[in-house]
Amino acid sequence: MANKEEKADEKQSSWKDFIYNPRTGEFIGRTASSWALIFLFYLVFYGFLAGMFSLTMWVMLQTLDEHTPTYRDRVANPGLMIRPKSLEIKFNRSIPQQYIKYVQHLESFLQPYNDSLQEANEPCPDGMYFEQDNVEEKKACQFKRSELRQCSGLADSNFGYSEGQPCILVKMNRVIGLRPRGDPHINCIVKRETPLQMQYFPTEGKLDKSYFPYYGKTLHANYVQPVVAVKLLLAEDDYNSELTIECKVEGSDLLNSDDRDKFLGRVIFRVKVSK
Repeated sequence: MANKEEKADEKQSSWKDFIYNPRTGEFIGRTASSWALIFLFYLVFYGFLAGMFSLTMWVMLQTLDEHTPTYRDRVANPGLMIRPKSLEIKFNRSIPQQYIKYVQHLESFLQPYNDSLQEANEPCPDGMYFEQDNVEEKKACQFKRSELRQCSGLADSNFGYSEGQPCILVKMNRVIGLRPRGDPHINCIVKRETPLQMQYFPTEGKLDKSYFPYYGKTLHANYVQPVVAVKLLLAEDDYNSELTIECKVEGSDLLNSDDRDKFLGRVIFRVKVSK
């Protein structure tokens, strides 16, 4: 029993000496000077790594333009989207609760296009790019919502939804520096044998060149992209059936038939209006 107690005391003493040895002044097997050298080494080592990382980041940031992305090869051609923001628009024209969300979305989207706000922008000539490469403060061309006429929400606050002839706004995504050639315009078709009557605002679904190029959100603060309103003139036979409609940007060099991207230069959506 005495031997066991002596061995236990020796083991406890050895652990205490390992943590702190009063005879040698060692803490966990090292003296204070040894710990100081290790701490200094890691301080210099990690300080060097942090300095290298900071220098590398600084050099990289010097190569970037704060207004224009360096690599834009994947978004050279814009996509199309619609408003209201839904690819399936279904409602009963006699039940306002079913279409009020679409009306509210359109009204909210068109707020920046109010004529009173657009008066602050430039009345640009049609058919010409609005080049401002050498101008520090970029100006924006006017696009008044009144140009959308029956789909402006001014004369008809329900955008035709209460009549069963809804308006759909088609917009092209912004791409910095884009200058589409030709005469870009929006053209929509219904995917069936018989055509569907539609009205376009502005006339012929035109996307005028004066709204290009776009210089980015920071430089082009007041910019609004052009939109095309498409009013679906549904007949009696068109109600209570789902219509698949495809809109494309045509008349220019912009891509609109890439099978790998169904939104590149085009958009497909469905509309079903009940009586």
